Amino acid sequence: MATKPPQADPVQDAPQVAGPQHAAAGLAAIGHTLRAAQRQMGVRRTMLTLLNVNQKDGFDCPGCAWPEPDHRHKAEFCENGAKAVAEEATLRRVTPEFFAAHPVADLAGRSGYWLGQQGRLTHPMYLPEGGDHYEPVTWERAFDIVAEEIGALASPDEAVFYTSGRTSNEAAFLYQLFARELGTNNLPDCSNMCHESSGSALNETIGIGKGSVLLEDLHRADLIIVAGQNPGTNHPRMLTALEEAKANGARIISVNPLPEAGLERFKNPQTAKGLTAGAALTDLFLQIRIGGDQALFRLLNKLVLEAEGAVDEEFVREHTHGFEKFAAAARAADWDETLRATGLTRAEIERALDMVLASQRTIVCWAMGLTQHKHSVPTIREVVNFLLLRGNIGRPGAGVCPVRGHSNVQGDRTMGIFERPAPAFLDALEEEFGFTPPRAHGYDVVRAIRALRDGEAKVFFAMGGNFVSASPDTEVTEAAVRRARLTVHVSTKLNRSHVVTGARALILPTLGRTERDVQDSGEQFVTVEDSMGMVHASRGRLEPASGHLLSEPAIVCRLARRVLGGRSVVPWEEFEGDYAAVRDRIARVVPGFTDFNARVARPGGFALPHAPRDERRFPTATGKANFTAAPVEYPELPEGRLLLQTLRSHDQYNTTIYGLDDRYRGIRGGRRVVLVNAGDARALGVADGSYVDLVSEWKDGVERRAPGFRVVVYPTARGCAAAYYPETNVLVPLDATADTSNTPASKSVVVRLEQSATD
Repeated sequence: MATKPPQADPVQDAPQVAGPQHAAAGLAAIGHTLRAAQRQMGVRRTMLTLLNVNQKDGFDCPGCAWPEPDHRHKAEFCENGAKAVAEEATLRRVTPEFFAAHPVADLAGRSGYWLGQQGRLTHPMYLPEGGDHYEPVTWERAFDIVAEEIGALASPDEAVFYTSGRTSNEAAFLYQLFARELGTNNLPDCSNMCHESSGSALNETIGIGKGSVLLEDLHRADLIIVAGQNPGTNHPRMLTALEEAKANGARIISVNPLPEAGLERFKNPQTAKGLTAGAALTDLFLQIRIGGDQALFRLLNKLVLEAEGAVDEEFVREHTHGFEKFAAAARAADWDETLRATGLTRAEIERALDMVLASQRTIVCWAMGLTQHKHSVPTIREVVNFLLLRGNIGRPGAGVCPVRGHSNVQGDRTMGIFERPAPAFLDALEEEFGFTPPRAHGYDVVRAIRALRDGEAKVFFAMGGNFVSASPDTEVTEAAVRRARLTVHVSTKLNRSHVVTGARALILPTLGRTERDVQDSGEQFVTVEDSMGMVHASRGRLEPASGHLLSEPAIVCRLARRVLGGRSVVPWEEFEGDYAAVRDRIARVVPGFTDFNARVARPGGFALPHAPRDERRFPTATGKANFTAAPVEYPELPEGRLLLQTLRSHDQYNTTIYGLDDRYRGIRGGRRVVLVNAGDARALGVADGSYVDLVSEWKDGVERRAPGFRVVVYPTARGCAAAYYPETNVLVPLDATADTSNTPASKSVVVRLEQSATD
């Protein structure tokens, strides 16, 4: 049966540590999944709800963006997806009585885990200026408050409209439409903090900022390189695709500073073999130093150029631009520098080369391990160079595969959630709706925090997410948000961002993916786009957690009507009553969505067009795929320091903490741990089990400290350490970002370890 939420924060000062595991999923995952779901939903609700996850007539998992196969299992979900569903479909409730019993100061002292475990929000809540408790408020008064504060702004550009990757296509399209009719492009989103580097690199090189493969391409590949990614925790259903690829003869190279259980062996819980021995996945593990990926791919490119007959000369000649400049840079790659940058041996790189040359169809997959460094964009460009050399874009079983983290983060961008919109998109909006959208670029996440800090932004509105916990430089971010006149969060559950407020604050509770959405025209569905550009419907099945909830599209439409009033030319009331009307407009504005309503009605949805994949046509400035030739970069590590990457535990999805364990890494009962190589621990004089403060070092000279972390000796690469976010986001300087994309450099933070006062 379902259990009650915790009354007190669990003690986390003595985590238990065992050795890391070497296989993922299996019977253990089934047990963990069912226990976690039953704690939140009870037995009967668990069975009824989970059987609708990712089904063609069900709802899309609110977790990751990994695509579904055409043939679905009855249990088409993973452990972490089930946890995400359970926390949304929970029977626990956060009512006005809860807020009356807990002043904001009390809630601000609680952990993110405790806040999230309290359950679903049931009523709109308002924190008045000078108040110490949230109090219930009507929807009408809530919209009045937003209208008052926006109406008092000197410019629409003093408002910021943030979006989480959970937001549906329909809600995202309406949200950007409202912001632009208001008069601003201040539309930062969570992509600014994750795959912005991928989009920047891919748009320049192949002409579209998305991956070029479909799910069946992984099944047909000869070689799959998984770089800077931990699918066993972050995208567990990807392991099924890798298992199938292996069964079809593919080989897999994993490139990562940490060994990860899911890439070692996968125990597929859907098969008899998976419940026992499982399948080995990785053929070659390259334990690279943090930030050494560009150097690795540059040297591989040099070696491919030197191998007789290895370059697809016809493809290069017919479909690419800039080859000679790239080739000159690649031929200059130096073995000694590469070994220093990567920490790999010559034999390991030569073995990788043999596998590359033996493959006719190669895919490179990546995630945050490549995107969150200063030199992330040139790193991903080098990956593209690597694939272009052998014609591995626009060929079945080959291509680029950036694996998106949140379930509709890619769809939100497609719908126009972007601070730097393309002129063609704005032209289409203007033609369709008859108003002139603003053309000046708006704020991304980092620039939005600066604007709040400097008093240049005064209203912060978040469509989902946990902005404060997800953002870098926690103390700076929180201080910046507190300078706002008004903060507003559209949410399903309580999180840290609700207790770090402006002078006034609103929490607007919304329907979840799992819940039925009934409007004037009847029951509605929404749509999402997965990591591979497949668009499909999502239909909630549960009754809403409260009769006081509004859907995200309804919230946007009512807000727009109240804020814009009679000057709006958009039929907001029609859109709220019938989401099909929204999709009709999307079809006329967004390329690839012609006959949207008819196509999405088909079971499984449809694939968006992708010119490089479908036609080997590259819509870049040159009209071809672009080779690039950036200088090789990698982090320099001062003596006595470590290079820290922030990462997730297995009991975590983004900033949502499901529990305090990370069983694949052998950690239980606590999150304040730092994983350190045994040789580094000896050299630094820190013992396994001792407690240290993590202190980051950056060129601004500001001390950023995360206190009280237990040292865990762990088989990470030399010179490299790892610890969980959001606890370590405090160490990431706001201005330490990737060139071009402005993504926070959360995967390469120089730190020193100091003995903790708590030791």
